[in-house]
Amino acid sequence: MLSITTRYEDTSLQVLAFGQSQHPYLLPGREWPAVNMSASTSIQSRLLVLLHLSQKSALSRHLPSRPRFIESNKLETTSKYAFRGLRDLTHLSLANNNIKALPRDLFIDLDSLIELDLRGNAFECDCRAKWLMTWLKNTNATVSDVVCAGPEDMKGKRLNDMTSLQNECVSTDFILHQSVASESLSVDTFSYKNDVYVAISAPSTESCMIFQWDHIEMNFRTYDNITGQSIVGCKSVIIENEVFVIVAQLFGGSHIYKFDDDQSRFNKFQDIEVSKISKPNDIEAFQIGSDWFFVIADSSKAGLSTLYKWNDNGFYSYQSLHEWYRDTDVEFLDLDGKAHLILASRSQVPFILQGEIPNMEDVVVVKHFRIKEELYLAMTRYIGDSKVLHWGTKQFAEIQALPSRGSMILQPFSFKERYYLALGSDYTFSQIYLWDEDNKIFDRFKEVYIQAPRSFTVVSTDRRDFIFSSSFKGNTQIFEHIIIDLSL
Repeated sequence: MLSITTRYEDTSLQVLAFGQSQHPYLLPGREWPAVNMSASTSIQSRLLVLLHLSQKSALSRHLPSRPRFIESNKLETTSKYAFRGLRDLTHLSLANNNIKALPRDLFIDLDSLIELDLRGNAFECDCRAKWLMTWLKNTNATVSDVVCAGPEDMKGKRLNDMTSLQNECVSTDFILHQSVASESLSVDTFSYKNDVYVAISAPSTESCMIFQWDHIEMNFRTYDNITGQSIVGCKSVIIENEVFVIVAQLFGGSHIYKFDDDQSRFNKFQDIEVSKISKPNDIEAFQIGSDWFFVIADSSKAGLSTLYKWNDNGFYSYQSLHEWYRDTDVEFLDLDGKAHLILASRSQVPFILQGEIPNMEDVVVVKHFRIKEELYLAMTRYIGDSKVLHWGTKQFAEIQALPSRGSMILQPFSFKERYYLALGSDYTFSQIYLWDEDNKIFDRFKEVYIQAPRSFTVVSTDRRDFIFSSSFKGNTQIFEHIIIDLSL
Protein backbone atom coordinates (compact mmCIF):
# COMPACT_ATOMS: atom_id res chain seq x y z
CA MET A 1 0.00 0.00 0.00
CA LEU A 2 1.14 3.52 -0.79
CA SER A 3 0.08 6.54 1.22
CA ILE A 4 1.18 10.02 0.21
CA THR A 5 0.34 13.55 1.25
CA THR A 6 1.97 16.31 -0.76
CA ARG A 7 1.43 19.68 -2.40
CA TYR A 8 1.92 20.20 -6.13
CA GLU A 9 1.09 23.28 -8.16
CA ASP A 10 -0.81 24.84 -5.26
CA THR A 11 -3.02 21.78 -4.81
CA SER A 12 -2.93 19.55 -1.72
CA LEU A 13 -4.11 16.04 -2.49
CA GLN A 14 -4.16 12.73 -0.71
CA VAL A 15 -3.78 9.50 -2.69
CA LEU A 16 -4.22 6.07 -1.16
CA ALA A 17 -3.13 2.57 -2.28
CA PHE A 18 -2.75 2.25 -6.02
CA GLY A 19 -2.60 -1.20 -7.58
CA GLN A 20 0.47 -2.53 -9.41
CA SER A 21 0.93 -2.49 -13.17
CA GLN A 22 3.21 -4.34 -15.57
CA HIS A 23 3.51 -1.45 -18.00
CA PRO A 24 6.46 0.77 -17.04
CA TYR A 25 6.47 4.05 -18.85
CA LEU A 26 8.57 7.16 -18.16
CA LEU A 27 8.55 10.61 -19.59
CA PRO A 28 11.94 11.97 -20.63
CA GLY A 29 13.22 15.37 -19.57
CA ARG A 30 10.70 15.97 -16.78
CA GLU A 31 11.45 16.65 -13.11
CA TRP A 32 8.80 15.37 -10.68
CA PRO A 33 8.24 16.41 -7.06
CA ALA A 34 9.80 14.17 -4.50
CA VAL A 35 7.41 11.63 -2.97
CA ASN A 36 8.09 8.78 -0.58
CA MET A 37 7.60 5.37 -2.22
CA SER A 38 8.86 1.97 -1.32
CA ALA A 39 11.53 0.45 -3.53
CA SER A 40 9.07 -2.17 -4.68
CA THR A 41 6.62 0.40 -6.05
CA SER A 42 6.35 -0.03 -9.80
CA ILE A 43 7.11 2.75 -12.25
CA GLN A 44 3.54 2.70 -13.48
CA SER A 45 2.27 3.20 -9.93
CA ARG A 46 4.59 6.17 -9.63
CA LEU A 47 3.07 7.60 -12.78
CA LEU A 48 -0.44 7.10 -11.47
CA VAL A 49 0.50 8.88 -8.26
CA LEU A 50 1.94 11.75 -10.25
CA LEU A 51 -1.19 11.77 -12.35
CA HIS A 52 -3.18 12.43 -9.18
CA LEU A 53 -0.78 15.11 -8.09
CA SER A 54 -0.86 16.94 -11.40
CA GLN A 55 -3.59 19.50 -11.78
CA LYS A 56 -2.37 21.48 -14.76
CA SER A 57 0.41 19.33 -16.21
CA ALA A 58 0.31 17.64 -19.60
CA LEU A 59 1.32 14.27 -18.11
CA SER A 60 -1.99 12.60 -18.89
CA ARG A 61 -1.65 13.41 -22.57
CA HIS A 62 1.55 11.31 -22.75
CA LEU A 63 0.41 8.22 -20.87
CA PRO A 64 -0.43 5.20 -23.07
CA SER A 65 -4.12 4.39 -23.46
CA ARG A 66 -3.90 1.02 -21.71
CA PRO A 67 -6.57 -0.27 -19.32
CA ARG A 68 -6.25 1.12 -15.80
CA PHE A 69 -6.81 -1.33 -12.94
CA ILE A 70 -6.64 0.50 -9.63
CA GLU A 71 -8.38 -2.14 -7.57
CA SER A 72 -8.26 -4.26 -4.42
CA ASN A 73 -6.62 -1.53 -2.35
CA LYS A 74 -7.82 0.85 0.34
CA LEU A 75 -8.45 3.78 -1.94
CA GLU A 76 -11.08 6.09 -0.43
CA THR A 77 -11.17 8.82 -3.06
CA THR A 78 -9.18 10.32 -5.91
CA SER A 79 -8.27 13.69 -7.34
CA LYS A 80 -10.78 15.37 -9.59
CA TYR A 81 -8.06 15.50 -12.26
CA ALA A 82 -6.90 11.88 -12.00
CA PHE A 83 -8.13 10.93 -15.46
CA ARG A 84 -7.87 14.27 -17.20
CA GLY A 85 -6.93 13.98 -20.86
CA LEU A 86 -7.29 10.18 -21.10
CA ARG A 87 -9.71 10.43 -23.99
CA ASP A 88 -8.63 7.09 -25.48
CA LEU A 89 -8.95 5.07 -22.27
CA THR A 90 -11.38 2.18 -22.82
CA HIS A 91 -11.34 0.17 -19.57
CA LEU A 92 -11.11 1.39 -15.99
CA SER A 93 -11.46 -0.51 -12.72
CA LEU A 94 -11.70 1.02 -9.27
CA ALA A 95 -13.22 -2.15 -7.83
CA ASN A 96 -12.83 -3.48 -4.30
CA ASN A 97 -11.60 -0.31 -2.64
CA ASN A 98 -13.08 1.78 0.18
CA ILE A 99 -14.50 4.53 -2.04
CA LYS A 100 -17.33 6.43 -0.40
CA ALA A 101 -17.54 9.27 -2.89
CA LEU A 102 -15.90 10.38 -6.13
CA PRO A 103 -15.25 13.99 -7.10
CA ARG A 104 -17.74 15.59 -9.45
CA ASP A 105 -17.10 15.09 -13.19
CA LEU A 106 -14.23 12.66 -12.56
CA PHE A 107 -14.92 10.80 -15.83
CA ILE A 108 -15.67 13.83 -18.00
CA ASP A 109 -12.64 13.32 -20.30
CA LEU A 110 -13.13 9.57 -20.80
CA ASP A 111 -14.73 9.83 -24.25
CA SER A 112 -13.74 6.30 -25.31
CA LEU A 113 -14.63 4.49 -22.11
CA ILE A 114 -16.24 1.11 -22.78
CA GLU A 115 -16.27 -0.48 -19.34
CA LEU A 116 -16.12 0.86 -15.79
CA ASP A 117 -15.97 -1.38 -12.71
CA LEU A 118 -16.98 0.21 -9.40
CA ARG A 119 -17.96 -2.95 -7.51
CA GLY A 120 -16.91 -3.65 -3.94
CA ASN A 121 -16.88 -0.08 -2.67
CA ALA A 122 -18.75 1.72 0.11
CA PHE A 123 -20.58 4.47 -1.78
CA GLU A 124 -22.57 6.94 0.29
CA CYS A 125 -25.63 7.72 -1.86
CA ASP A 126 -26.11 11.21 -0.51
CA CYS A 127 -25.70 14.56 -2.25
CA ARG A 128 -22.12 13.74 -3.15
CA ALA A 129 -23.40 10.93 -5.40
CA LYS A 130 -25.92 13.05 -7.30
CA TRP A 131 -23.55 13.81 -10.18
CA LEU A 132 -22.60 10.12 -10.48
CA MET A 133 -26.26 9.11 -10.59
CA THR A 134 -26.82 11.54 -13.48
CA TRP A 135 -23.64 10.40 -15.26
CA LEU A 136 -24.72 6.75 -15.03
CA LYS A 137 -27.92 7.60 -16.85
CA ASN A 138 -26.12 9.37 -19.70
CA THR A 139 -22.96 7.34 -20.29
CA ASN A 140 -22.64 4.78 -23.12
CA ALA A 141 -20.12 2.73 -21.13
CA THR A 142 -21.01 -0.52 -19.40
CA VAL A 143 -20.85 0.16 -15.68
CA SER A 144 -20.97 -2.40 -12.90
CA ASP A 145 -23.50 -2.22 -10.07
CA VAL A 146 -22.92 0.76 -7.82
CA VAL A 147 -24.40 -0.41 -4.53
CA CYS A 148 -25.14 2.09 -1.78
CA ALA A 149 -23.59 1.48 1.63
CA GLY A 150 -25.39 4.44 3.15
CA PRO A 151 -27.21 6.41 4.36
CA GLU A 152 -29.25 3.87 6.28
CA ASP A 153 -32.41 4.29 4.21
CA MET A 154 -30.42 3.83 0.97
CA LYS A 155 -28.32 0.85 2.06
CA GLY A 156 -28.30 -1.98 -0.49
CA LYS A 157 -29.95 0.01 -3.29
CA ARG A 158 -28.38 0.37 -6.73
CA LEU A 159 -27.43 3.89 -7.71
CA ASN A 160 -27.71 2.73 -11.33
CA ASP A 161 -31.50 2.37 -10.94
CA MET A 162 -32.21 5.71 -9.30
CA THR A 163 -33.58 8.78 -11.04
CA SER A 164 -33.47 10.99 -7.95
CA LEU A 165 -32.16 10.98 -4.42
CA GLN A 166 -34.47 11.29 -1.44
CA ASN A 167 -32.62 14.47 -0.54
CA GLU A 168 -33.01 16.95 -3.40
CA CYS A 169 -29.47 18.22 -2.60
CA VAL A 170 -30.52 21.84 -2.87
CA SER A 171 -30.72 24.43 -0.13
CA THR A 172 -31.34 28.15 -0.14
CA ASP A 173 -30.15 31.22 1.69
CA PHE A 174 -30.81 34.94 1.97
CA ILE A 175 -27.77 37.18 1.57
CA LEU A 176 -27.61 40.95 1.81
CA HIS A 177 -27.47 42.42 -1.69
CA GLN A 178 -27.97 46.13 -1.14
CA SER A 179 -28.91 48.64 1.52
CA VAL A 180 -30.97 51.81 1.00
CA ALA A 181 -29.91 54.55 3.40
CA SER A 182 -33.38 55.44 4.57
CA GLU A 183 -35.99 54.32 7.06
CA SER A 184 -39.21 53.07 5.51
CA LEU A 185 -42.67 51.77 6.33
CA SER A 186 -43.74 49.96 3.17
CA VAL A 187 -42.37 48.68 -0.13
CA ASP A 188 -44.30 47.99 -3.33
CA THR A 189 -43.16 46.79 -6.76
CA PHE A 190 -44.44 47.04 -10.32
CA SER A 191 -43.26 46.25 -13.85
CA TYR A 192 -43.58 48.68 -16.73
CA LYS A 193 -42.22 48.34 -20.27
CA ASN A 194 -39.83 45.49 -19.40
CA ASP A 195 -38.41 47.30 -16.40
CA VAL A 196 -38.90 46.56 -12.71
CA TYR A 197 -39.57 49.37 -10.24
CA VAL A 198 -39.88 49.62 -6.48
CA ALA A 199 -41.78 52.27 -4.50
CA ILE A 200 -40.60 52.84 -0.93
CA SER A 201 -42.50 55.00 1.55
CA ALA A 202 -40.02 56.93 3.69
CA PRO A 203 -41.73 59.21 6.25
CA SER A 204 -38.43 60.44 7.71
CA THR A 205 -37.44 61.95 4.34
CA GLU A 206 -41.07 62.82 3.50
CA SER A 207 -40.92 60.98 0.20
CA CYS A 208 -42.03 58.03 -1.84
CA MET A 209 -38.77 56.86 -3.38
CA ILE A 210 -38.97 55.16 -6.77
CA PHE A 211 -36.14 52.76 -7.63
CA GLN A 212 -35.46 51.00 -10.93
CA TRP A 213 -33.55 47.75 -11.51
CA ASP A 214 -30.33 48.49 -13.38
CA HIS A 215 -29.67 45.63 -15.82
CA ILE A 216 -26.03 46.68 -16.23
CA GLU A 217 -24.97 47.36 -12.65
CA MET A 218 -27.26 44.63 -11.33
CA ASN A 219 -28.65 46.69 -8.48
CA PHE A 220 -31.53 49.05 -7.71
CA ARG A 221 -30.92 52.70 -8.55
CA THR A 222 -32.86 55.87 -7.76
CA TYR A 223 -35.31 56.76 -10.53
CA ASP A 224 -37.77 59.33 -9.14
CA ASN A 225 -38.85 60.86 -5.86
CA ILE A 226 -42.43 61.79 -4.93
CA THR A 227 -42.36 64.27 -2.05
CA GLY A 228 -45.06 64.82 0.56
CA GLN A 229 -45.71 65.08 4.29
CA SER A 230 -45.21 62.03 6.52
CA ILE A 231 -45.78 59.50 3.73
CA VAL A 232 -46.76 56.15 5.24
CA GLY A 233 -47.69 54.17 2.13
CA CYS A 234 -47.01 53.99 -1.62
CA LYS A 235 -49.11 51.58 -3.68
CA SER A 236 -48.87 51.11 -7.45
CA VAL A 237 -51.73 50.30 -9.81
CA ILE A 238 -51.39 49.71 -13.56
CA ILE A 239 -54.60 50.33 -15.50
CA GLU A 240 -54.61 50.07 -19.30
CA ASN A 241 -50.81 50.55 -19.47
CA GLU A 242 -50.97 53.65 -17.27
CA VAL A 243 -49.01 53.59 -14.00
CA PHE A 244 -50.49 55.20 -10.88
CA VAL A 245 -49.01 55.42 -7.39
CA ILE A 246 -51.35 56.00 -4.47
CA VAL A 247 -49.53 58.00 -1.81
CA ALA A 248 -51.03 57.93 1.71
CA GLN A 249 -49.95 60.72 4.08
CA LEU A 250 -50.58 61.51 7.72
CA PHE A 251 -50.80 65.23 6.99
CA GLY A 252 -51.89 67.27 3.99
CA GLY A 253 -54.22 64.65 2.58
CA SER A 254 -53.44 61.65 0.39
CA HIS A 255 -52.88 61.80 -3.35
CA ILE A 256 -52.58 59.77 -6.55
CA TYR A 257 -49.66 60.27 -8.94
CA LYS A 258 -49.48 59.23 -12.59
CA PHE A 259 -46.36 58.37 -14.56
CA ASP A 260 -45.58 60.76 -17.44
CA ASP A 261 -43.70 58.94 -20.22
CA ASP A 262 -42.49 62.17 -21.82
CA GLN A 263 -41.01 63.54 -18.62
CA SER A 264 -40.05 60.11 -17.18
CA ARG A 265 -41.44 61.06 -13.80
CA PHE A 266 -44.58 60.91 -11.66
CA ASN A 267 -46.88 63.94 -11.56
CA LYS A 268 -49.84 64.57 -9.28
CA PHE A 269 -53.00 63.20 -10.85
CA GLN A 270 -55.70 63.36 -8.17
CA ASP A 271 -56.36 64.26 -4.54
CA ILE A 272 -58.09 61.79 -2.25
CA GLU A 273 -60.93 63.24 -0.20
CA VAL A 274 -59.42 64.47 3.06
CA SER A 275 -62.68 64.11 4.98
CA LYS A 276 -62.76 60.39 4.34
CA ILE A 277 -59.28 59.42 5.61
CA SER A 278 -57.74 60.80 8.82
CA LYS A 279 -54.90 58.42 9.66
CA PRO A 280 -54.10 56.01 6.82
CA ASN A 281 -52.28 52.85 7.87
CA ASP A 282 -52.48 50.48 4.89
CA ILE A 283 -53.38 50.47 1.19
CA GLU A 284 -54.67 47.46 -0.74
CA ALA A 285 -55.29 47.57 -4.52
CA PHE A 286 -57.12 44.81 -6.40
CA GLN A 287 -59.21 43.98 -9.44
CA ILE A 288 -62.64 42.32 -9.56
CA GLY A 289 -63.53 41.38 -13.10
CA SER A 290 -62.68 44.42 -15.20
CA ASP A 291 -63.05 46.88 -12.29
CA TRP A 292 -60.14 48.31 -10.31
CA PHE A 293 -60.39 49.25 -6.61
CA PHE A 294 -58.21 50.28 -3.74
CA VAL A 295 -58.89 50.46 0.00
CA ILE A 296 -57.26 52.68 2.60
CA ALA A 297 -57.42 51.36 6.16
CA ASP A 298 -57.93 54.26 8.59
CA SER A 299 -56.46 53.72 12.06
CA SER A 300 -57.70 56.94 13.68
CA LYS A 301 -60.08 56.77 16.62
CA ALA A 302 -62.98 57.91 14.47
CA GLY A 303 -61.51 56.37 11.34
CA LEU A 304 -63.53 55.45 8.30
CA SER A 305 -61.81 52.87 6.11
CA THR A 306 -62.90 53.56 2.55
CA LEU A 307 -63.10 51.68 -0.75
CA TYR A 308 -62.36 53.59 -3.98
CA LYS A 309 -63.23 52.56 -7.55
CA TRP A 310 -61.77 53.55 -10.93
CA ASN A 311 -64.21 55.20 -13.38
CA ASP A 312 -61.90 55.85 -16.40
CA ASN A 313 -61.20 59.39 -15.24
CA GLY A 314 -59.95 58.73 -11.75
CA PHE A 315 -60.77 57.02 -8.47
CA TYR A 316 -63.88 58.00 -6.52
CA SER A 317 -65.22 57.02 -3.13
CA TYR A 318 -67.29 53.88 -3.65
CA GLN A 319 -68.02 52.49 -0.18
CA SER A 320 -67.34 53.31 3.47
CA LEU A 321 -66.52 50.02 5.13
CA HIS A 322 -67.01 50.67 8.84
CA GLU A 323 -66.03 53.34 11.34
CA TRP A 324 -64.74 53.65 14.89
CA TYR A 325 -62.67 50.48 14.69
CA ARG A 326 -59.12 51.86 14.19
CA ASP A 327 -58.30 49.56 11.27
CA THR A 328 -54.62 48.72 10.88
CA ASP A 329 -54.66 46.46 7.80
CA VAL A 330 -56.84 45.40 4.91
CA GLU A 331 -56.40 42.24 2.82
CA PHE A 332 -58.23 41.22 -0.36
CA LEU A 333 -58.70 37.56 -1.16
CA ASP A 334 -60.76 35.23 -3.29
CA LEU A 335 -62.61 32.80 -1.03
CA ASP A 336 -64.41 29.97 -2.79
CA GLY A 337 -64.78 32.06 -5.93
CA LYS A 338 -66.08 35.18 -4.17
CA ALA A 339 -64.23 38.43 -3.44
CA HIS A 340 -63.70 39.21 0.25
CA LEU A 341 -61.95 41.86 2.34
CA ILE A 342 -60.39 41.10 5.72
CA LEU A 343 -59.97 44.07 8.06
CA ALA A 344 -57.66 43.91 11.07
CA SER A 345 -58.01 46.49 13.83
CA ARG A 346 -56.91 47.35 17.34
CA SER A 347 -60.43 47.15 18.71
CA GLN A 348 -61.87 43.89 17.39
CA VAL A 349 -60.98 40.49 16.03
CA PRO A 350 -60.10 40.31 12.30
CA PHE A 351 -63.28 40.95 10.36
CA ILE A 352 -64.15 39.36 7.02
CA LEU A 353 -66.93 41.48 5.60
CA GLN A 354 -70.02 39.40 6.48
CA GLY A 355 -68.19 37.32 9.11
CA GLU A 356 -65.50 37.17 11.80
CA ILE A 357 -62.40 35.04 12.39
CA PRO A 358 -62.92 33.73 15.94
CA ASN A 359 -60.42 33.69 18.82
CA MET A 360 -57.96 36.05 17.16
CA GLU A 361 -57.69 39.23 19.19
CA ASP A 362 -54.96 41.88 18.91
CA VAL A 363 -54.18 41.08 15.27
CA VAL A 364 -52.48 44.01 13.53
CA VAL A 365 -51.87 42.54 10.03
CA VAL A 366 -53.51 39.74 8.01
CA LYS A 367 -51.93 38.19 4.89
CA HIS A 368 -53.27 35.32 2.83
CA PHE A 369 -51.29 32.80 0.80
CA ARG A 370 -51.75 29.50 -0.99
CA ILE A 371 -49.70 26.32 -0.97
CA LYS A 372 -50.76 23.90 -3.70
CA GLU A 373 -54.22 25.47 -3.93
CA GLU A 374 -54.76 25.31 -0.16
CA LEU A 375 -55.65 28.67 1.40
CA TYR A 376 -53.91 29.95 4.54
CA LEU A 377 -53.85 33.13 6.60
CA ALA A 378 -50.85 34.62 8.41
CA MET A 379 -52.08 36.62 11.42
CA THR A 380 -49.58 39.05 12.96
CA ARG A 381 -49.85 39.84 16.67
CA TYR A 382 -47.65 42.33 18.49
CA ILE A 383 -48.32 40.67 21.86
CA GLY A 384 -48.55 36.91 22.16
CA ASP A 385 -48.18 34.36 19.36
CA SER A 386 -48.77 35.09 15.71
CA LYS A 387 -50.91 32.47 14.02
CA VAL A 388 -51.14 30.45 10.82
CA LEU A 389 -54.69 29.43 9.86
CA HIS A 390 -55.94 27.00 7.23
CA TRP A 391 -59.23 27.30 5.38
CA GLY A 392 -61.40 24.21 5.68
CA THR A 393 -64.80 23.69 4.16
CA LYS A 394 -66.52 26.52 6.03
CA GLN A 395 -64.05 28.29 8.31
CA PHE A 396 -60.43 29.03 9.19
CA ALA A 397 -58.71 26.85 11.79
CA GLU A 398 -55.38 27.41 13.53
CA ILE A 399 -52.56 25.04 12.53
CA GLN A 400 -49.51 26.75 14.06
CA ALA A 401 -48.53 29.40 16.60
CA LEU A 402 -45.27 31.34 16.27
CA PRO A 403 -43.76 33.24 19.25
CA SER A 404 -43.75 36.85 18.11
CA ARG A 405 -43.21 39.40 20.85
CA GLY A 406 -42.97 42.83 19.28
CA SER A 407 -43.98 41.74 15.78
CA MET A 408 -45.64 44.10 13.32
CA ILE A 409 -45.47 41.82 10.27
CA LEU A 410 -45.77 38.11 9.48
CA GLN A 411 -45.31 38.00 5.71
CA PRO A 412 -45.79 34.89 3.55
CA PHE A 413 -43.83 34.66 0.30
CA SER A 414 -42.45 32.01 -2.03
CA PHE A 415 -39.53 31.44 -4.40
CA LYS A 416 -39.19 28.45 -6.74
CA GLU A 417 -41.73 26.24 -5.00
CA ARG A 418 -40.31 27.04 -1.57
CA TYR A 419 -42.73 28.68 0.82
CA TYR A 420 -41.54 31.03 3.56
CA LEU A 421 -42.82 33.18 6.38
CA ALA A 422 -40.90 36.25 7.50
CA LEU A 423 -41.67 37.19 11.11
CA GLY A 424 -40.40 40.63 12.06
CA SER A 425 -39.56 41.72 15.58
CA ASP A 426 -38.96 45.10 17.21
CA TYR A 427 -36.96 43.55 20.06
CA THR A 428 -34.83 40.76 18.65
CA PHE A 429 -33.82 39.02 15.42
CA SER A 430 -36.44 38.55 12.75
CA GLN A 431 -37.11 34.93 11.80
CA ILE A 432 -37.57 33.32 8.40
CA TYR A 433 -39.52 30.07 8.41
CA LEU A 434 -39.63 27.42 5.68
CA TRP A 435 -42.64 25.22 4.94
CA ASP A 436 -42.26 21.53 5.77
CA GLU A 437 -44.43 19.72 3.24
CA ASP A 438 -44.40 16.44 5.16
CA ASN A 439 -45.55 17.86 8.49
CA LYS A 440 -47.58 20.76 7.06
CA ILE A 441 -46.00 23.36 9.31
CA PHE A 442 -43.30 26.02 9.07
CA ASP A 443 -39.84 25.28 10.50
CA ARG A 444 -37.39 27.93 11.62
CA PHE A 445 -34.93 28.47 8.73
CA LYS A 446 -32.84 31.61 9.26
CA GLU A 447 -32.67 34.68 11.44
CA VAL A 448 -31.80 38.16 10.21
CA TYR A 449 -31.27 41.39 12.07
CA ILE A 450 -33.46 44.27 10.91
CA GLN A 451 -34.33 47.23 13.08
CA ALA A 452 -38.10 47.44 13.60
CA PRO A 453 -39.17 45.76 10.33
CA ARG A 454 -42.55 46.83 8.96
CA SER A 455 -42.86 44.91 5.68
CA PHE A 456 -41.24 42.21 3.56
CA THR A 457 -41.80 42.51 -0.20
CA VAL A 458 -40.77 40.12 -2.97
CA VAL A 459 -39.14 41.64 -6.07
CA SER A 460 -37.97 39.45 -8.99
CA THR A 461 -35.97 40.50 -12.04
CA ASP A 462 -33.37 39.07 -14.45
CA ARG A 463 -33.96 35.58 -13.06
CA ARG A 464 -32.93 36.84 -9.65
CA ASP A 465 -35.16 37.02 -6.58
CA PHE A 466 -35.00 39.61 -3.83
CA ILE A 467 -36.90 40.48 -0.71
CA PHE A 468 -37.05 44.09 0.50
CA SER A 469 -37.31 44.62 4.22
CA SER A 470 -38.54 48.03 5.32
CA SER A 471 -37.27 49.34 8.64
CA PHE A 472 -38.84 51.96 10.90
CA LYS A 473 -35.53 52.65 12.68
CA GLY A 474 -32.77 51.74 10.22
CA ASN A 475 -31.84 51.28 6.59
CA THR A 476 -34.07 49.44 4.16
CA GLN A 477 -32.39 46.10 3.48
CA ILE A 478 -32.47 44.14 0.21
CA PHE A 479 -31.75 40.42 0.53
CA GLU A 480 -31.18 38.10 -2.41
CA HIS A 481 -32.62 34.59 -2.39
CA ILE A 482 -29.95 32.20 -3.64
CA ILE A 483 -29.91 28.49 -4.47
CA ILE A 484 -27.12 26.36 -2.99
CA ASP A 485 -26.22 23.11 -4.74
CA LEU A 486 -25.23 20.70 -1.98
CA SER A 487 -23.92 18.14 -4.48
CA LEU A 488 -20.90 20.27 -5.36
